Amino acid sequence: MISSNRLKSVDFYRKIPRDLTEASLSGAGLSIVAALAMMFLFGMELNNYMQVRTTTSVIVDNSLDGEFLRIHFNMSFPALSCEFASVDVSDILGTNRLNITKTVRKYSIDSNLKSSGSEFHPGPIPKVLNHGDDTDEEYGEGSVSLTSETFEKFSHQYPILVVNFYAPWCYWSNRLKPSWEKAAKIIKERYDPDVDGRIIMGKVDCTEQSELCRRHHIQGYPSVRIFRKGSDVRDNHGHHDHESYYGERDTESIVAAMETYVAPVPKEHQKLALEDKSNQTEVISKRPAPLTGGCRIEGFVRVKKVPGNLIITARSGSHSFDPSLINVSHYISQFSFGKRLSIKMLSEVQRLTPYLGKSHDRLTGQTYIAKHGETDANITIEHYIQVVKTEVMSLRSSTESKLLEEYEYTAHSNLMESTYIPVAKFHYEPAPMQVLVTEVPRSFSHFLTNICAIIGGVFTVAGILDSILHNTFRLMKKVEIGKNF
Repeated sequence: MISSNRLKSVDFYRKIPRDLTEASLSGAGLSIVAALAMMFLFGMELNNYMQVRTTTSVIVDNSLDGEFLRIHFNMSFPALSCEFASVDVSDILGTNRLNITKTVRKYSIDSNLKSSGSEFHPGPIPKVLNHGDDTDEEYGEGSVSLTSETFEKFSHQYPILVVNFYAPWCYWSNRLKPSWEKAAKIIKERYDPDVDGRIIMGKVDCTEQSELCRRHHIQGYPSVRIFRKGSDVRDNHGHHDHESYYGERDTESIVAAMETYVAPVPKEHQKLALEDKSNQTEVISKRPAPLTGGCRIEGFVRVKKVPGNLIITARSGSHSFDPSLINVSHYISQFSFGKRLSIKMLSEVQRLTPYLGKSHDRLTGQTYIAKHGETDANITIEHYIQVVKTEVMSLRSSTESKLLEEYEYTAHSNLMESTYIPVAKFHYEPAPMQVLVTEVPRSFSHFLTNICAIIGGVFTVAGILDSILHNTFRLMKKVEIGKNF
């Protein structure tokens, strides 16, 4: 057994008897100052330990080959009809997707950007195979030419008014004209307007009756509209919301469609209000026409991580457009890349790195207006966007885990004249580099070491100062009493 005396010989902290120590006012003052200094430095060190420390580096984008990127958007076009509004995507690898509808929703809006009803029909416009009769037979004028003055008269006089809005310069309008006139003659013979009076077919030249066509939101030619005189005479001036005809354009198909429309209408239409029974004979070629001239487009598209374009314009494989009448002015409610960030996640990210999250939706709230006049028609609006990927990683518990993947971008916009149909074009270009933000936790052992250093350092410095003051006071006293040492 080791004796207690031998153990005492290794005591680093030998005690001085209290009788051999001397208290002083200077020592008491320094002790108070030292204690306050220790408390202050301890609080500073604790605050420093609790703060999040991150390191930022720029590395090559580690995305996998074939990985897709989401583009979320919500945009309002007050002068672009939902009937022909198309969302297209293309990129430098040859991808070319037209009129995306699966992940895109459209809502008719007015000039004040207010929605006028439920979602506009989500399906694409049916593809027309027969654009007219291929024969060169002579045809007469079977349909009635309508003007702004006569349109209301005919629409209130007949239960069903089918109107072809056309433009003489339009190729598709000229293809439709022979079969339209032939079908109108056949319908007029079968359902005499003066005797039967249930249906009549008309036409409107939009180059001469531009205001009438604008009133009915006509943007593509030819546009065939079906106007029904219904039971809502007081509420909607005697008409239901009109519909558009998207069926085949040969004479036989048009006549068959007209027969379908007129079948539910009784001959005694003058004596009773008509009920809209068109749902009983639903046909795929008939869809609701836009209630207003604007469109809100929202949703998302998945694109490859290569430079490409998101384009919104008027598109149809069986209609023509007057570029000077297409206006792609728009208001952006949202435009972002990657997954949507919740408010809670965004605040957490900004806690880690305050400079993040400020440019992930930079175009939000921006308005781009293309004023159409004599000198500024055919205006295309282009946005050039450079996208940078940011990953936030955590190294807590000695394991690396991804907290967040975010995409931020810069945007530069320009309005320019175009000889083609105006478009709203978003050219995006993902950067080949990415920003890597790593959260580095502070070591608890390092924190304890600093606390010990603070306590020991302050205690030692205070002891040195106390010794200096004590010896100085002793020297001053000896000088005063004339003692030499």
